[in-house]
Amino acid sequence: GEMHLPKNCSLFKMALGALAAVALLQLLYLSFLSRLHGRQQRYRYSELFGAAARRGARPAQRDAHKERLKFSLATGGIFDGSGQYRVYKNLLQSDFSAGRRPEAPALALATHTSINNLHQLGPLLERWQAPLSVAVFAHGADARLATALAYALSVFCPGVRALVDLHLVCPSGEAASFPAEDRAPFAGLGDCGGVWARLEAQRGRLRNYALGGNVSYPNNLLRNVARGAAEEGAPYVLVADVDMVPSADLPRLFLGLLRRRRPAPREVFVVPAFEIRHARRVPAAKAELLQLYQVGEVRPFYEELCPRCQAPTNYSQWVNWRGRGAGAELEVAYTLAWTDPWEPFYIGARGLPPFDESFRQYGFNRISQACELHVAGYRFSVLSSAFLVHRGFKVAGEFHAQKEEENRQNRVLFRRFKEGLKAKYPSSTRRC
Repeated sequence: GEMHLPKNCSLFKMALGALAAVALLQLLYLSFLSRLHGRQQRYRYSELFGAAARRGARPAQRDAHKERLKFSLATGGIFDGSGQYRVYKNLLQSDFSAGRRPEAPALALATHTSINNLHQLGPLLERWQAPLSVAVFAHGADARLATALAYALSVFCPGVRALVDLHLVCPSGEAASFPAEDRAPFAGLGDCGGVWARLEAQRGRLRNYALGGNVSYPNNLLRNVARGAAEEGAPYVLVADVDMVPSADLPRLFLGLLRRRRPAPREVFVVPAFEIRHARRVPAAKAELLQLYQVGEVRPFYEELCPRCQAPTNYSQWVNWRGRGAGAELEVAYTLAWTDPWEPFYIGARGLPPFDESFRQYGFNRISQACELHVAGYRFSVLSSAFLVHRGFKVAGEFHAQKEEENRQNRVLFRRFKEGLKAKYPSSTRRC
């Protein structure tokens, strides 16, 4: 006969089916929740950078940099000595500075720029690959853009994140803020190359220090901000302009020099400066530099604009110097007393006299500090194979219209500065 399943068996099957359905619904729900959470996370990430940001830094790392930046902005900065500028120190703090690793290098680089030249930081960092402190000057809408792009650099560029401390300086009447509500500065930024391209697009908007709006570029204040921060992590600092690239491996070679030779109490190490024709790649080592020098593709820095400003470096002596061995190690080639109007670039220990911040715009801003070192009793030791190269020949006529007037005003300031040195160093017999 025909077999009938017991009633409770079919009920059991139904219950089993229901349980399976519930389990499936739960799985779908959990999957939905997880996708939703992922979407929310991605939205939080992309609120500033758009979808491409998913390929950027790890969220925890990014958030730490964002919090650091927001904290720096929330302090409202500190006013400089004149009360005319507001300084946000460590707007961007490198992983190196945040960790203060015990194997801290002997040498850091301090530099300064407006946002129009911040793209130069890329090639500089490629060559330097050691701690780098940069003071950026911005005013008006540029202050928000500088903040946004500093954050973008820290998110997308591992090299910047690892080594660059960035400080923001703006006029004291303005306060910088994080443009969280305004997504425009971040639109289309998806990787490190994109951030450098955006910075590159800023170049050439303004010529040199012609910032408009009656705003002065406070170069010596910026140098002091960058150098002061760099000194917190390294005992020696090279101060150079952002468009100057140093010779390769300088931090390691300089450390070797320090191990072999104890610096004198008042000694700075001069790094000879050159300029190169725009199309050329910046040489890495002295031999390559000298080849370009022989054929006129490289020449002494400021050769056309102010040959006397660099001539005391004694380029012919440096070019023809033959050291011990193969010259693989860095040495002091010769030592010079300062002569007017020399403005050398040099590596100095912590605690050097600061740059005089009353000098702004063009003229006498670096020479005033070299002059003070001289009066204070410093000697200038020229390094055998280290150098700096400015990209592009400096030529007359490329400067903004007010340059000569600024020079004239700063010349008056320089006379007053020199009088002040007599009072500051009464026992010194040196004058400049």
